[in-house]
Amino acid sequence: MILTPIFILLMVLVFILVWLFASTIDKRKWVVLLITLVATPLLYFYVVYPLINIFSSYHHEKYFNSGAWEAKPFLRYEMSAHLMATKILYGKPKDNVEELLGTCDWYSWDDSLKINSPDKWNYNLGVKPGAFNTNYEYLEIQFKNDRVVHMKQYQIEKTFE
Repeated sequence: MILTPIFILLMVLVFILVWLFASTIDKRKWVVLLITLVATPLLYFYVVYPLINIFSSYHHEKYFNSGAWEAKPFLRYEMSAHLMATKILYGKPKDNVEELLGTCDWYSWDDSLKINSPDKWNYNLGVKPGAFNTNYEYLEIQFKNDRVVHMKQYQIEKTFE
């Protein structure tokens, strides 16, 4: 387990709240301390931590891996931040991009051409985990003269019919 400042702060907060609650049960300090020492980790890991995971939009981030990108398309959102930050694809030709990412899922609409442009590739990144997440994640790669010039990540809301 990694002891981060946020973890320690939350653990201390839970400890104080449990101490205050246990003080209402019994006035003997050693009993209150015993109850608090036993209840604090249980409450943190079975109540506080699950609530943090449900209501936060945190997700694991991984380094880009071409094999994992193609094998698990529903987990591509984990690699997208690394792909965007390192700009690995910028300047690469279409055939290299296709080698790394596979065939694109669809082409984006180009208003100037009034058709789906083969110079705007889109990849489905999946859905980030979270209790209130209602968006699909996508990556659009734009080419000019057969080379990557721009990448953007965007979201589209899920709709149920």
